[in-house]
Amino acid sequence: MATIIKLKSGSWRVQVRRKGKYVSETFLRRKDAEEWATDIEGRINRHQPFTTWKSHKNPLFSHVITLHRKDSKEVGKTFGRSKEMTLLSLDRSLGHLRLSELDREHLIEFGKQRAREGAGPATIGMDLGYIKTILSHAAAVHGMVVPIESINHARIALNRLGLIGKGNERDRRPTSDELNRIIASFEASVRQTIPVARIIQFAVATAMRLGEICRAEWRDFDADNRMLLIRDRKDPRKKNGNDQRIPLLDVSGYDACKIIEKQKQVSGNVDGRIFPYSGRSIGEAFRRRCQELKIVNLHFHDLRHEATSRLFEAGFSIEQVALVTGHKDWKILRRYTHLKPEALHSTQRATSD
Repeated sequence: MATIIKLKSGSWRVQVRRKGKYVSETFLRRKDAEEWATDIEGRINRHQPFTTWKSHKNPLFSHVITLHRKDSKEVGKTFGRSKEMTLLSLDRSLGHLRLSELDREHLIEFGKQRAREGAGPATIGMDLGYIKTILSHAAAVHGMVVPIESINHARIALNRLGLIGKGNERDRRPTSDELNRIIASFEASVRQTIPVARIIQFAVATAMRLGEICRAEWRDFDADNRMLLIRDRKDPRKKNGNDQRIPLLDVSGYDACKIIEKQKQVSGNVDGRIFPYSGRSIGEAFRRRCQELKIVNLHFHDLRHEATSRLFEAGFSIEQVALVTGHKDWKILRRYTHLKPEALHSTQRATSD
């Protein structure tokens, strides 16, 4: 049974004596003391390792993030760019806090601040998920007592405030006029050194992500069979080695093979990457051009959506489209099957023939 005493300072001292073991700690709030005592008693009952804040000198959250990185590296686990950027952001926002200070109030305020910065419900939810993963790792690997319940309570509060939840699935597709205007604008720009227009056409022709386009190499292009090998394609279940050969089709309004041949003629190079440019620079150029043309709420990644939808409009089945897009879960592809009404005319003609 835990003993909780209020000190003259206003803090709460909790002492746990159980099965010959003794451990104590001091908290600013009685509720935290009670939750900590319950957790410690449970650990002792289950013969699990336990520790106090002080035995770890109440480390900064920044230190725990560093431990998470170090331990992952030791077992050969690498982080992708997205997770690494999230860890850096968490370090900047919460790294200065001691673990004992990483309470419900701080986490709720963190969520509100992220929302003020423009982060959406899904992003804030992922941030809390990463925090929980880091703390769970610290508890499992290093025996730290971590405030997991604080995260759970903060998640409930932020969910009720509407600040976390599932993200809205984007269904933005560029109109033919928007796409033509963007491409024509880039082609007319004499100062544009990156062939963004050609890359846009290639994205619509292949349904490839911008990062995949910028990584593709000449050695992966099979002109005779109209195939392209995409190395380490994004897969939530497999970070590396997820290579896929995709067919380079001519059904979207753009011929992927002809675009590659055009790139060869212009660059005069058949070594290294086909499109040896920075994805970030391409994405930024696309964003700025949309602003200049007053095209609202269109992202470069929406071109993958457009390409996938055009494959369905061309009459391909879900399993056939997956051979191009790389989707392992066919259920995800169902959101792309909403066809443009005008596509029914071509479908009717094909049926009549």
